[in-house]
Amino acid sequence: MKHYKEIKIVFAILLSFTLVSCGTSLVNLQTAKKNVAKYYESGEYSNDVKKIISDAENDINKLDIHSNSAVVFDVDETSLSNYESIKKIYFGYDPVKWDNWINEAKAPAIPEVKQFYDFLLLKKIKIIFLSSRNSTQYDATYRNLKNVGYTEFDTLILKDNSDSSHTSLAFKSRQRELLTNKGYEIIADIGDQKSDLEGKDHGIQIKLPNYLYFIQ
Repeated sequence: MKHYKEIKIVFAILLSFTLVSCGTSLVNLQTAKKNVAKYYESGEYSNDVKKIISDAENDINKLDIHSNSAVVFDVDETSLSNYESIKKIYFGYDPVKWDNWINEAKAPAIPEVKQFYDFLLLKKIKIIFLSSRNSTQYDATYRNLKNVGYTEFDTLILKDNSDSSHTSLAFKSRQRELLTNKGYEIIADIGDQKSDLEGKDHGIQIKLPNYLYFIQ
C-alpha cells in the first residue's frame, strides 16, 4: 500500500472499539479483534450490507435513468473483499503483504455489491470503478474485477504519480468532477469510507460498513 503514504490508516485494532464499547473505555486488544472477526463471520456484516443495498436499489428505482447515468464504485471493501488477507496478519498492516495480495488478484467479490452491480447493468446504468490504489496495480485490479464477475464497466481509475500528494477524499472528488465534465451523470456513489463519498458530484451516497481500517 505504498500509494497510501499520505493517507492516515487506522486498522481494526482501533476502529473495532466502536463495536464493543459505547463509552470511552478501551478494551483488551484480543477482545477487539475477536469482536471484529465475529461481526464479519457471523453474518452480521452480510446482513448489514444486504439492507444497505436493498435501500440503494429502492432509491435508484425512483430516479429517471438516462443514457449517461453512472454509478461510481470503490474497489477495496466495496467491490472486492480483503477480509481474509487482513485477518491472516491479525488485523494489522504489512505494506509488502498488502501489495502482494493486490498483485495476486484473488480478492473475492462482496456478493451483495455484485448483486447491486448486476441490478445496475440490467437498468443500463454505466459502471465506473474509482480506487486510491496505485496505477502500477492497474492490471492486477482490472484482472481481479473481471475474474469475479465485474465484466462490464466503462472505466477503472486509479491514482497515478500526479495524485500522490492528494488525500483519497480530494482525489476521488476531483475524479468525479472530471467524469461529470466528460458528460457522465453520476447518480450514486458506493464505498466503505466517508472519503469515497464526500466532495463533489456524488449522487446518492451508499456507505458500506468497514471495521478494518480508515482512510482520509
